[in-house]
Amino acid sequence: MVELVRRECELMHFAQRHLMLNVPVALTEALSNAMLRGNAEDPRKRVYVHVRVDRAALIIEVRDEGSGFDLAECLQDPTTPERLQSEDGRGLFLMQQLMDSVERFAGQPGNVVRLTLRRAS
Repeated sequence: MVELVRRECELMHFAQRHLMLNVPVALTEALSNAMLRGNAEDPRKRVYVHVRVDRAALIIEVRDEGSGFDLAECLQDPTTPERLQSEDGRGLFLMQQLMDSVERFAGQPGNVVRLTLRRAS
């Protein structure tokens, strides 16, 4: 999935940095969070991915079957001294740093994380 999205972005002439870092890392983190946290590693639950890429932007929606979460609460800076030892919170932080926007909203069922990356001119 990650390589397919990366290739589509390459066809739309996204910047090399986006192709090599932003897209693969952010999408991998979103998929991991959906499987591990959203679906609580339940093999009966599914993760759905919807991708739209064009010359202006990449929009990825990852939907799980979990109960949801508070995005603002989970987007705490993991580089602060009190959070350096914590293993939680790095995935969303990375997504936020690598993408132009990260949004969370309720899906049917579960919740959706939408990642948006605008193509550099």
